[in-house]
Amino acid sequence: AGAETLKRAVQLDEASRFQESLVCYQEGIDLLLQARKATTDEAKKHRYQQKISEFTFLSDSKYHKQIRIEENATGFGYEKLFHEYLTENVSEVWVEDPYIRQLYNFLRFCEMLVKGPCKVKTIHLLTSYDEGSGRSQQMSALEEIKQSLRNYGVTLNINFSSSIHDREIRFNNGWMIKIGRGLDYFKKPKGLFSIGYCDFDLRPCRETTVDVILTKHTKKT
Repeated sequence: AGAETLKRAVQLDEASRFQESLVCYQEGIDLLLQARKATTDEAKKHRYQQKISEFTFLSDSKYHKQIRIEENATGFGYEKLFHEYLTENVSEVWVEDPYIRQLYNFLRFCEMLVKGPCKVKTIHLLTSYDEGSGRSQQMSALEEIKQSLRNYGVTLNINFSSSIHDREIRFNNGWMIKIGRGLDYFKKPKGLFSIGYCDFDLRPCRETTVDVILTKHTKKT
């Protein structure tokens, strides 16, 4: 049963159906772990361990996908980009971005988390202070987002650092998304009543690269 499940995992992996293959990898490896524990035959134990190591390594090596967003491309709203990784067991999110300046974009990201299907309870934001006169507006907007999220049972923890440089978003189900431009990869709309102002799927993007990495997905053997 474990071998068949792992065979299915590889097929799903090759078809880029990552979330489904993840479940099969986990189930298959768990079945092999149970079989190894149950047998007293040392030769079988050794074969099971070889298979466990092989498929753990295989799954480790597969989970890195890169998406290239071209200049002026559309169809890359937050829901489209993140929905595959926001499973129901996501309850905690970390956003690290030194230049969260388009706070409506961060608000839109938070709205996506609130809508589900994930059950987010805590969002951690690590960013840097805006320079000059923009700092008070930044603090006021973040506090308003924080209070609004609280009405939906979500806690927003905000911290500032002058030394962070990387941009990444992590979910507690193990997925990490690194966007070259952070959340602010959209171009400004041409006007308040132009197409794409409300619907980010229709908003032209700036050129950037998105790396999707699975940082944890199998139990230790």
